[in-house]
Amino acid sequence: MTDKVAIVTGGTGGLGREIVRAFYETGYRIGINYLTSEKAARECIEIMGDMAMSVRADISEFGQVSQMAEHIYKKWGRVDVLINSAGITKDSLLIRQSEKDWDRIVNVNLKGAFNAIKAFAPLMKEGGHIVNISSYSGLKGKEGQAAYSASKAALLGLTKTAAIELSKYKIRVNAVLPGYLSAGMGISTAGSLKKAREDSLLNTLSDPKEAARFIVYLASTENITGQIFCLDSRII
Repeated sequence: MTDKVAIVTGGTGGLGREIVRAFYETGYRIGINYLTSEKAARECIEIMGDMAMSVRADISEFGQVSQMAEHIYKKWGRVDVLINSAGITKDSLLIRQSEKDWDRIVNVNLKGAFNAIKAFAPLMKEGGHIVNISSYSGLKGKEGQAAYSASKAALLGLTKTAAIELSKYKIRVNAVLPGYLSAGMGISTAGSLKKAREDSLLNTLSDPKEAARFIVYLASTENITGQIFCLDSRII
């Protein structure tokens, strides 16, 4: 048991929910952010009781994120870990991508992480750890994912800069590329699952539970910051 508090944006998604569960099992109090999955958030609270609270907020809107941070801090009086897990995609070839879809993807995946860091970092009075969930697509690109790939690549730059700027406050900032997961967005098409296995040296997909355990471990470290961790067996 610990008195530490972890915030997980997109905490009802495929990977997000595994991260929430892993922190809970380690004894953390958990702030679960969601936007549309109220039922999934309620199910988490039923299991975790007073160790968790759910907060509905659109992370692309700083006002809502700021209110969420205030609400969580008022309840528990501290913030130790922030996991920027919320992410969306709407695949389309670049020349066919609508401006509306492009803006929404970038606003959630990139601006959302910026908003959360801006709102929660000042509350990490005793230092802390921020983990941004990026993607292999942010390194290599992927056909039909221009907006998603661009947002996840930019998130790596944000990670590096935040690590530099926040180091003086003993706040570590790292990025995790969880690999192709058979959960959440990863189960959208059978063809993508097949290709991910073919690209893997071990002919496997990433395990959401293993990724979540690694993230919990990373958040417990004291001297790691500004790094990018790839959690699968594809060659970068």
